[in-house]
Amino acid sequence: MNVVERETWITQAEYAKKLRSSLPPEAFLPDPSKTWILLINIAILILGWGVANHLDRWHWYLLWLYLPLSIVMGNSVIVLLFSTHDLLHSRTIKNPQLRQILSLLGLTLLWTPPTFWKAVHNREHHNKTNSLQDPDRNYLYEQPNNWGKWIQDTFVPSAEVHPLGLTIGMAHAWGVHTFRNLSSVLLFNHGRTEYPPAAFTVSTKERKAIAIEFLIILGIHVGILFYLGFHPVKLLLSYFLPIWIGYSGILFYVYTNHMLCRMTSINDPLINSVSIQVPPIFDTLHLNFSYHTEHHIFPGINSDYYPVVQGLLKTHYPDRFNLLDAGEAWRLMLRTPRHYKDENTFTDWNGEKSITCPLSSGSRESGARN
Repeated sequence: MNVVERETWITQAEYAKKLRSSLPPEAFLPDPSKTWILLINIAILILGWGVANHLDRWHWYLLWLYLPLSIVMGNSVIVLLFSTHDLLHSRTIKNPQLRQILSLLGLTLLWTPPTFWKAVHNREHHNKTNSLQDPDRNYLYEQPNNWGKWIQDTFVPSAEVHPLGLTIGMAHAWGVHTFRNLSSVLLFNHGRTEYPPAAFTVSTKERKAIAIEFLIILGIHVGILFYLGFHPVKLLLSYFLPIWIGYSGILFYVYTNHMLCRMTSINDPLINSVSIQVPPIFDTLHLNFSYHTEHHIFPGINSDYYPVVQGLLKTHYPDRFNLLDAGEAWRLMLRTPRHYKDENTFTDWNGEKSITCPLSSGSRESGARN
């Protein structure tokens, strides 16, 4: 099919209005199990640090036995983001103080104050998805060449990225993403900062809360380091390695959510978002985060019902819905540049390439979920 023209764009609200009546009422009820998932994964991390505190008593040739726990802890970092993400989109916990405490604990290893997350993700990203005002979009080629843009060019999957740069980026780019937006609102907060893709502002009350929450997060991290005695082996296996694994897993999803899509001035989730197909075990572990278009239509829905929403999208919008196998999505990321030349064209750092968005020609569905 031809590129979807602006006249045919459909807003998030219109999709939600059309599909909501086909969903069961329980899909919109609070789900306390997600809170338990958050608490269980906090407990896994605490247990991992408790075991790691005794690593200095292990013989060096037995240290590899800790690696499975490092992997499990890394997955817990992923689950903490996704479960807290669901918590802050829902009304599962009505007590604001308890909600804030749990979300702070859930986002601590992500260095992300929950008040900041609600601003950058819930308010800015969801309402302005892949538009010029979205802080999560690709940089424009015409934007100034600064450190933020250089980092994306050097470490984000693209046709130009070096494998070493991509490897380093997978483990660290989440921190860069948080730092550039967090520093923009804490240090400046005037909406004109040039190093994020799109700067935004927060209220004075939010800015104060973000600063306090960040200091608490910093204190927790310092506390973990002290608990582990700044021991290099303990830190590598139980602090840095789980964080690197967790960030890499998160970014695999984040990169494929929107960065392959066109920019849209109207928030049309079927045009500016992608859902990917992953093995069922990952949907179980990661709260169906692969159903990302579905999430953008119904941000507050119980994620257990995303597959139902996907079935409705396949029925009502088969030619608009971007559904990709995870491997295909990653290959497309590595075959295309990462800067926008215009809303439908990607280009490289030098502006020498002009690659039409690969998702402009309609549905890319490849196979069905089991």
